[in-house]
Amino acid sequence: MWSYQKRLQYPIKSLRPNAAFAKVILEQFGGPDGELGAANRYLAQRYSAPYDEIKAILTDIGTEELGHVEMICSIVHQLTKDLTIEQIKEQGFSDYFVEHTIGLYPCASSGVPFNAVAFASKGDIITDLNEDLAAEQKARTTYDNILRLCDDPDIRDVIKFLREREIVHYQRFGEALRIVTDKLDSRNFYAFNPEFDK
Repeated sequence: MWSYQKRLQYPIKSLRPNAAFAKVILEQFGGPDGELGAANRYLAQRYSAPYDEIKAILTDIGTEELGHVEMICSIVHQLTKDLTIEQIKEQGFSDYFVEHTIGLYPCASSGVPFNAVAFASKGDIITDLNEDLAAEQKARTTYDNILRLCDDPDIRDVIKFLREREIVHYQRFGEALRIVTDKLDSRNFYAFNPEFDK
């Protein structure tokens, strides 16, 4: 159970319409390495995590990622809400507009719809945590690429914050992996996976 606070984790200033930036930033909503996939991945993985400390880390980061989805959606909404038809055409937003007008739809910047394959929940804690470490680095790289393309200081400010959180999440998953490897000697591995103890 969560309690919802009606404020963003990081403030987003009022942004000027810009369909080109909106299209790029959509990547972190519905792209394969975006916030929606991360939130669902971590919240699903927590159920098969063998230790309470790991469940807590997955829950903490998963719920924070939901907050990041909200931030990304807020940015995209602000960048698209007052677009003119001319801006939509000139800034490469026509394909998205035809399908979704300015509604928020989870897709990659290329227009590929979100796919649940991004959840990547395997049920093996070592595998899942290594996937999570890689996912955080892929998200950081995506934010790096967005920063390379975006020159609006108000957007850059929020993207830098989100990028920093990816680094913190990577560190927390590293901590989780150390906890697991410290606890999971060969006897414990077979206790969690009796089918291999033959």
